[in-house]
Amino acid sequence: MKKSPPLLPADQRLRQGAALFLGSLLVFFLATIILYFLYAYWRRDEPQAELVLPSSLLLSTFSLLGISLLVHLATQWVRRSRRIATAIALATSTVLATAFMVVQGYAIWQIMETPLMRSSLSKGVGGMIVILAILHALHVAGGVVALGIVAVRSGQGSYDHERHGAVDFAAAYWHFLDGVWLLMLLAFWMTTEGFAWI
Repeated sequence: MKKSPPLLPADQRLRQGAALFLGSLLVFFLATIILYFLYAYWRRDEPQAELVLPSSLLLSTFSLLGISLLVHLATQWVRRSRRIATAIALATSTVLATAFMVVQGYAIWQIMETPLMRSSLSKGVGGMIVILAILHALHVAGGVVALGIVAVRSGQGSYDHERHGAVDFAAAYWHFLDGVWLLMLLAFWMTTEGFAWI
């Protein structure tokens, strides 16, 4: 009888699965940003390259940075078995993530309502910015659901100094989303007229 190889412990399998998931998302988003740069370069002489980005994109970025800080604190507090503090940090992160999506939706609407975009929504740099922002927002939406579940379970006492893999993954995912958004924002800024400072 053939002996099967030993399985990794559950926490190592969780970390390995999380690393593979985030690694595949990283490849996807980096390829998307590179393709965006190429697209923007080829269309740099078109009127839509003169798009001015709404300052609400920056406002949503501060929300995302706040989420990353809170989930980082949650990973520290769960290791000290500070259940209430962990649950509050995760719940606050969920609220901020929802606020990020609302402000992001408003920013996308502002971009789509510019005269440049109203005349030719289906082409140009502005259209790609809208598509990439929506793509990122969809990943944020999935993260909001996961973060909400982890927050509720944390409040119920499901995590402590020995069992905190879900909290660690939630934090890693939000740090990832934060990094991707900062790269996207930099790409948008470099390929347009910059931000409207209202």
